[in-house]
Amino acid sequence: MLKVAVTGGIGTGKSVVLAQLAAWGAPVVDADALVHDALRAGAPAVAEIRGRFGEDVITAGGDVDRARLGAIVFQDGQARRDLEAILHPAVYRAIEAWMRTQEENGAAIAVAEIPLLYETGREVEFDCVVVTACDGEEQVRRIVGRSGMSEAHARRRIAAQWPLAEKVRRADFVIGTDGTVEETRRQARSVWEALQRRASVEYL
Repeated sequence: MLKVAVTGGIGTGKSVVLAQLAAWGAPVVDADALVHDALRAGAPAVAEIRGRFGEDVITAGGDVDRARLGAIVFQDGQARRDLEAILHPAVYRAIEAWMRTQEENGAAIAVAEIPLLYETGREVEFDCVVVTACDGEEQVRRIVGRSGMSEAHARRRIAAQWPLAEKVRRADFVIGTDGTVEETRRQARSVWEALQRRASVEYL
């Protein structure tokens, strides 16, 4: 089975591409959704987060308050690294388990959207990496527009990730998302067809 990761900077259209690949029949999983699961009441990571960041980041229902936690970690590099040390292993274990299930079910290709793939050094665990990319100012506009956060906060979020140019340099495939949705879809289709060809070769 061909294991594919979709990554890129925040606000570069990863989710749009993932949804399109799913529409064409690819099994997909979103690391952000797995993070949400890891922050819900009862998940093992919640106890670790409580121990590191205190009760102020835990809601009355026992979930992690993402907004409060985010306000801390995006202004404190050490706090962000501590949080990543808690969350990343849990998320990658979940992705690995999901990949095994897809392979057991006979999938030829399985796709995971992983925003911090390169930052975590896990790209070697995948056969192909697809990077979505757009202009930096467009990134800021999209983040502010969809989340309502300030421009300064959006820029801090971008700065917390690897430079997009470096992700593009390392990618197997790049999908530019500055244009129309249709233009993005056409590029995604070309990538999907290339992935299918590569998966077919694996079975020969």
